[in-house]
Amino acid sequence: MTKKWLITVVTLTIILLLTACKSSDKEQASEAKDSNDKPAQTEDNKVDTSTLPFEVTNEGDAVQDGTLHVGLVTDSPFKGVFSWEYYLDAYDAAIMNYTTNSLFVLDEDFLITDKGVAKLDVDAANKKVLITIQGDVKWSDGTPLTADDLIYPYEIIGHPDYEGVRYDDDFKNIIGAEEYHDGKADTIAGIKKIDDKSIEIAFKKVSPAIYSGGDGLWGYAAPKHQLASIAVKDLISSDAVRKNPITLGPFKFDNIVNGESVQLVANEHYFKGKPKIEKVVVQVVPSTSVGEALKTGKFDLTSEFRANQYDSIKNLTNISILGRPELAYSYLGFKLGHYDQEKGENVYDEKAKMNDTDLRKAIAYAMDIETVTDKFYQGLRVRANSLIPPAFKSYYDNTLEGYHYDPEKAKQLLDAAGYKDTDGDGIREDKDGNKFAIRLAAIAGSDTDEAIVEYYRQNWRDVGLDVQLTTGRLLEFNNFYEKVQADDPEIDMYMAAWGTGTNPSPAGLYSKGASFNYSRYVSDDLTKLLNNIDSEAALDAHYRAQAFRAWQVYMNDKATIIPMYFRTEIIPVNKRIKNYNIQYGNTTEKQNIELLAETPIK
Repeated sequence: MTKKWLITVVTLTIILLLTACKSSDKEQASEAKDSNDKPAQTEDNKVDTSTLPFEVTNEGDAVQDGTLHVGLVTDSPFKGVFSWEYYLDAYDAAIMNYTTNSLFVLDEDFLITDKGVAKLDVDAANKKVLITIQGDVKWSDGTPLTADDLIYPYEIIGHPDYEGVRYDDDFKNIIGAEEYHDGKADTIAGIKKIDDKSIEIAFKKVSPAIYSGGDGLWGYAAPKHQLASIAVKDLISSDAVRKNPITLGPFKFDNIVNGESVQLVANEHYFKGKPKIEKVVVQVVPSTSVGEALKTGKFDLTSEFRANQYDSIKNLTNISILGRPELAYSYLGFKLGHYDQEKGENVYDEKAKMNDTDLRKAIAYAMDIETVTDKFYQGLRVRANSLIPPAFKSYYDNTLEGYHYDPEKAKQLLDAAGYKDTDGDGIREDKDGNKFAIRLAAIAGSDTDEAIVEYYRQNWRDVGLDVQLTTGRLLEFNNFYEKVQADDPEIDMYMAAWGTGTNPSPAGLYSKGASFNYSRYVSDDLTKLLNNIDSEAALDAHYRAQAFRAWQVYMNDKATIIPMYFRTEIIPVNKRIKNYNIQYGNTTEKQNIELLAETPIK
């Protein structure tokens, strides 16, 4: 398994591949008074994030057969790809978290425990792991979970016809994976069935990442009895993925309205016992409407809540607001190459338009991120200095300065790099004296989202850079990622976000074989730094910490990806939910959710 989205589930199950960015990076500042002013400032009433609780407890007797109402916050229809091997965005993942096929559960340090469906035993000396199903676990249709179901997702991801994004450098660490993918072998040599409940996997190397689900380990089972008759090339469009997926989680699919809503019902075969509520209804709600929906009692929970809308809910009496550091960061990325689909690798282009380190650094210094975070996120967002979230205390480098707002430094860098205003119109030409415009892709959302992008465009204009929007407007979420993933030539730079998942290793995002390496920057030095993080030598904790720091310093110096925000995750909880805990390693498990009333409290 490679990097993952962290859409944290109530049991903090391991999410084993970082997917496309969450739309929460669209949170922006208030609208500017005019093009030359900073955004209109709100009252300076910053949230003391240290006082946001992890847990809420409401007293009373639980109702029987209740229905939990969940708002899926998105301004686009969800895609409905209900397969951990194929899904691409946070919205499908948010739905699947109620039906998850996860094998492992993590503790507060994001390490695999023995509390999940399966137990992981690591033989680091021999570069092997043993995965064993614990007890008599059944799929939602009553079929027993077997070792074949543990092996099958590897056979899907490694298959020559697989067109998803999980086949990457991490996956290639499994012995025989490349030969199987290239059609030179009928099986993956490094994966062996020991008995009906256990499998062994042999790796080329074993690093500390294995204990958080890295090194190529995949953390989900796949129902072979349902999927094996479907050709791998047809899986993503099959009913087994789109209409009637079989699951291991506390709830199972009951009714799907494409792009709009999903009704789930309790899985009587769930290995931890049938849930205490009968149904979960997940329904799309636009980001501009979620505050009002919570106020009127339409939802008990939401898939996310954007920090710039905090004022709309902070005084509501029918909800409690929980908070925790989010395993995510927003960033500005620069296109520096393309992805070779046939070879499965990123190709760096030294002649790329944005391949000037001083230009990229100048763009970063010109951004007034401090004003946005201080005045419009009320302390719920802070300027990021690194590509490792602070929640990973052992690896986050708090000594990095990052790129603070310094327009004069930006101008100096541009001058020195040869980007000068040669015709006196206030806009800099390129090094050859030609007109120079930079095309920015960003995600559409509310008026507030548009305002922040316009504010940053004005920041760049203030230092002489003409930044135009790709297609002339902000892009709908799915269209944005289609263009970014396809390396659309109309994109020079883009604003997005990553949920890092519970495995902090950056290999799944920035390695040569990572399809999520959207900047497409690769180098021998970068490869070496990434390999050091996940090397056998990194089994020494001090060595790995130093390897993480070296990578962070390198990425800061190259400025191919500019970190923008670290975030506090805001989780509104309707007061009819009896007990709810969001602390990493101690989250309320979904089968244990209880409701105190028939409908959400208004």
